[in-house]
Amino acid sequence: MAAAKRISDEPAYVLHSYDWSESSLILEVFCRRQGRVALVAKGAKKPSSNFRPVLLPLQPLLLTYSLAGDGAGDIHTLKGAEWVGGHVMPTGDALLSGLYLNELLLRLLARADAHTGLFDVYAGVVRVLASEHGDALEPVLRSFELLLLRDLGLLPTLDAETATLATLRPEGRYTLVAEGGLRMASQADRASLSGSQWRALQKALDEAASYTATLRACAPVSAELKPQLRAVLQYHCGSPVLRTRQLMMDLQSL
Repeated sequence: MAAAKRISDEPAYVLHSYDWSESSLILEVFCRRQGRVALVAKGAKKPSSNFRPVLLPLQPLLLTYSLAGDGAGDIHTLKGAEWVGGHVMPTGDALLSGLYLNELLLRLLARADAHTGLFDVYAGVVRVLASEHGDALEPVLRSFELLLLRDLGLLPTLDAETATLATLRPEGRYTLVAEGGLRMASQADRASLSGSQWRALQKALDEAASYTATLRACAPVSAELKPQLRAVLQYHCGSPVLRTRQLMMDLQSL
């Protein structure tokens, strides 16, 4: 009988885990080369398990797992997990923000669809969340949302009106909507950006170092960008409302 094929030393992050049996877990992980993968971690709930202290969200890992059957199975078997180190677990608002990003990836990424560049961006964002991030938190989140939408083909070009393809006027006000892309803003719109601001975002996205450039471009417009991107993301995630977002709203109302 042929030995099961293995994926070894794969950079990954745990997005979510849930009980599979009294002693085991099912993990949803985001791998650099393999994309989103489901793994069973046998015995991971046992106090003596080597997996128990390692399989945490927002921590950089190297995973080894064997492919189910001919490799086409949905759930593979975890064989090894090593913490790479480098930063501590985010706390407070940064922790909630990281769990929000994890929920976006769970909702929007297809299984076994690699997004190497997005993985590297996510790893950079997690490092910021675990640091003394200060005022960088909101721009970091907005830049990740933009890059996620772009990678999935869900972001329209940001230097022209979507319906007419007309170039944005620098002084005009435009809003991003889920079903119509970029359009002229009306008085009913909660948030909008100027044409020059949208064009600056598109220019940043087009740069080779798009994460760094987009982060800089998002910094002055994060507050206006936030409700627009959140509405687009929620539209593509479908119902219900993202659990982490609902938790944030509930905490803000206390």
